[in-house]
Amino acid sequence: MTGMGELWSQLGSLMASIMFVYAMYEQFFPHHLRVYAKKYTKRFTGLMYPYIQINFPECSGERLKRSEAYTAIRTYLSANSSQKAQRLKAEVDQGRQDSVVLSMDDNEEITDEFHGVKLWWSANYTLPRTQSFSFYPSSEEKRFLTLTFHRRHRDLITTSYIQHVLKRGRAIAVDNRKLKLYTNNPSNDWYGWKRTKWSHVNFEHPSRFETLAMDPKKKEEILSDLERFKNGEKYYAKVGKAWKRGYLLHGPPGTGKSSMIAAMANYMNYDVYDLELTAVKENTELRKLLIETSSKSIIVIEDIDCSLDLTGQRKKKKKEKEEDDEGEKKKNPVKKAEEEEKKESKVTLSGLLNFIDGIWSACGGERIIIFTTNFVEKLDPALIRRGRMDKHIEMSYCGYEAFKVLAKNYLEVDSHTLFPTIEKLMGETNISPADVAENLMPKSVNEDPEICLKSLIESLEEAKKKAEEEAERKAKEDEEARLKEENGKKELEKGEATGKSGEEVKENGSVH
Repeated sequence: MTGMGELWSQLGSLMASIMFVYAMYEQFFPHHLRVYAKKYTKRFTGLMYPYIQINFPECSGERLKRSEAYTAIRTYLSANSSQKAQRLKAEVDQGRQDSVVLSMDDNEEITDEFHGVKLWWSANYTLPRTQSFSFYPSSEEKRFLTLTFHRRHRDLITTSYIQHVLKRGRAIAVDNRKLKLYTNNPSNDWYGWKRTKWSHVNFEHPSRFETLAMDPKKKEEILSDLERFKNGEKYYAKVGKAWKRGYLLHGPPGTGKSSMIAAMANYMNYDVYDLELTAVKENTELRKLLIETSSKSIIVIEDIDCSLDLTGQRKKKKKEKEEDDEGEKKKNPVKKAEEEEKKESKVTLSGLLNFIDGIWSACGGERIIIFTTNFVEKLDPALIRRGRMDKHIEMSYCGYEAFKVLAKNYLEVDSHTLFPTIEKLMGETNISPADVAENLMPKSVNEDPEICLKSLIESLEEAKKKAEEEAERKAKEDEEARLKEENGKKELEKGEATGKSGEEVKENGSVH
């Protein structure tokens, strides 16, 4: 026992001596000499240590965005960590609040195997050595994943294994991810701690192509076009075009333009970015929003004809205050900031065109851009030409084939004795799919399909009657205008025959 006590005493003295020497080294040894000492020490240990380590930091780049490689590797490891790691970290699934996602905890290590080669993954973090104060603090912990392997397998790991992990991690993320619906925040909310350009909610719209009320041939054409785009990465690279496609959805209100967008997102498994142009102050902000969108996404601008005056020719507003008030604004920075916030958007047609197919539109791939409008004739031809809006889809009034889809969806009927009557009326009048769906939707548990179909027939007959009355009224107005024009011409001719000018005839009250 005495020998063991002496051994522990000597070991303690040795450790204390080492700590003392290290403290003196840190305190008095010049910094530039310490750098050289550390450099050559690593070289020496590298000769003796046969393993190589690769770190994958969580954040990278000047803007400290989360690394895509880190995210993909973490997803790959999460799929295996619940079976191999002893200490796990549980996080609530953002898509499903009743489930958790398990991943390995900090300073935990798991093993992996690739082509018979054993590797080790560990989750680590470091804390900053200096403390600093900031109004917009960032996370103090710097997290990273470390891959360790034997140096003899360097080529296999760097050329094949890492690519395998990234590809597998991205595939798992696509299979497990929940679609999101984004909207752009006002520019004054872009800066500061945890501020973002886009905010989002889970996208849970149930619309599918099977439930869309439209002509089956047109539906199949759209599906084929989407499928070609989805698998067209190599083709777009071959022809030298950015991997994106533009769709213009136009037609009367209630014809299913928003439902079409939701069906596209669900079919392609793409996130949706609903861009509100009136919240964008200028073209540079529009480009920043584009940069922040992800691949595999749909960028939507609804009712683009109403969003902004895109001609660049805005009417000048009258001055609301006198010049002394303007001087007060310059002196008062708070009032000036408020005025800037109220200022209208300066996004121009040129800026929007560059957003769609300019140089910046190529920063990322696999994007769909969709414009919707009720009045396509109001849009600038340069905005909707082929190459920008590649495919124009007219969302028209409800036809008989589209009605049968709605009848199947709402009433679960494929045929009925009232179908021929409905087919005849639909050929004689225009009605939107939204109006048809409203009539087919049962209003109580006692309504059967026949009652709903009769309600639709009544609406069709009423719409037909209104259309006929409107046509008669318009024809009457046109006839009255024609007769008035003819009478005016006759009076002018009569005035010329009597030697009076047209102005004299008008003054004498001859023209009515």
